Amino acid sequence: MLFKRSLLQELVSTAIGGFLVLFGIVIAQRVAYYIGIAAKGSLASDAINTLLGFSMLKFLPMMLSLTLFLAVLLTLSRWHRDSEMVVWFSSGQGLSSWIRPVLTFGIPIIVVISFLSLFVTPWATNKGAEFRDQLKSRDELASITPGVFKESRQADRVFFVESFDELGNIVKNIFVQSMQHQKLGIIVAARGHRETAENKDNFLIMLNGRRYEGTPNTAEYSITEFERYAIRIEPAEVQQQQPPNTQSKASMELLKENSPDNNAELQWRLAIPISAFVLILLAIPLSFVDPRSGRSANLMLALLIYIVYNNLLSIMQAWLAQGKISPMVGLWPVHAFFLILTFWMFYRRLFQLPFLPRLWRK
Repeated sequence: MLFKRSLLQELVSTAIGGFLVLFGIVIAQRVAYYIGIAAKGSLASDAINTLLGFSMLKFLPMMLSLTLFLAVLLTLSRWHRDSEMVVWFSSGQGLSSWIRPVLTFGIPIIVVISFLSLFVTPWATNKGAEFRDQLKSRDELASITPGVFKESRQADRVFFVESFDELGNIVKNIFVQSMQHQKLGIIVAARGHRETAENKDNFLIMLNGRRYEGTPNTAEYSITEFERYAIRIEPAEVQQQQPPNTQSKASMELLKENSPDNNAELQWRLAIPISAFVLILLAIPLSFVDPRSGRSANLMLALLIYIVYNNLLSIMQAWLAQGKISPMVGLWPVHAFFLILTFWMFYRRLFQLPFLPRLWRK
């Protein structure tokens, strides 16, 4: 049917464009966040891409949910604004006729959101936590970022490396400042590399450089030129494994272990696809455009509803984790409220009534 085919085509194109915009905004924000941490020397630059990938997987269900909502809303709003709705209503297509094609478009994506929320997101959270633990277990040389001064854990050395080669094995323009026996030592070298001894000790080997050593606040110092100089790299402290939090636990594990925190996390994962289903239905009556209200009035109202919906879910999840509400109640009152709101708006639009009824008449 021409009606369904044209609607589905525009929904798909709008969803793709909206998702790319949302994805670009989120990834730009996360990249800026991780680059800021790396600039402080708290994160190696080679770890940014991995952490960014895990972070984007965590945000993917929410981005898809918002994409669905905006795709339906913007598509139907354009049809209202360009009077295409009048044509379809005149041909016998009522407001309820939009439900089936919208669900045909939305249900496959909601299935993907469910899979991501229940399985992929906890996996990404768990792997991200494991990767951060591995970063903490790296020695001080492995955590050096080119172009950034890095202080050792004992605060007795400061490293600076200008750059690495393409394979990351050779370092160039090395600066090392150390404090030993109340004497300040500074070592500079043009090149260097890493070596592992037979006893598994790691060394930074510097080639063709100089060592300056002297007592602070005095004019006494010595200069030594060398062809090869080795500095022992302190091994990383063994990190104690932290127990996984609820966000990193598998959904089946949450289901088996009955506790307020686990119940709250499991219901939150289920709430994401459920809210996506409710929101795409809500977008149908919400897409009506009143010319006197401006083009962006319903969009602002829709974003407000989306924010309120997610904030209420977060509040109910916190109460559920604190044991203030029963797991049988859970997050369902929020879904029920917005589902009733959806039916209310369908009823008001079906009979061409204003969204808010008049409480008094003149």
